[in-house]
Amino acid sequence: MIRETYSSEETEGFARKLGIKAKPGDIYTLVGDLGTGKTVFAQGFAKGLDIKEYVNSPTFTILQIYEGGRIPFYHFDVYRIEEPEEMEEIGYEDYFFSEGVTLIEWADMIEDLIPEKAHRIIITKDLSKGIDYRKIKIDE
Repeated sequence: MIRETYSSEETEGFARKLGIKAKPGDIYTLVGDLGTGKTVFAQGFAKGLDIKEYVNSPTFTILQIYEGGRIPFYHFDVYRIEEPEEMEEIGYEDYFFSEGVTLIEWADMIEDLIPEKAHRIIITKDLSKGIDYRKIKIDE
């Protein structure tokens, strides 16, 4: 599936719809360069899970846990991970294989740890189509 958006509101709205459909145990991976809207996507996705807290990118903490929605939401940002072993120290398997929903920004950095069942999302920009244009590709 490919979806094109032309504003951060459209990107967030599309992600919200995916969050509404998310089920316990689902894993979503996000890949895209800096500034492609991964965090905006995560915010919309969280809204689809009925998360009321403000969602920001957990770049320095690697993991943020949100339990106030209809399903627990585990939001990873693995940009600062240098070795896959760091994920083991966090206990990533407890989240990946839980009754919550996991979303991983910069997932390509830990590709070998991602379960086959994960929904893979790639976000790209194309400035020739406008500064806010995003192409969102989902491999399910």
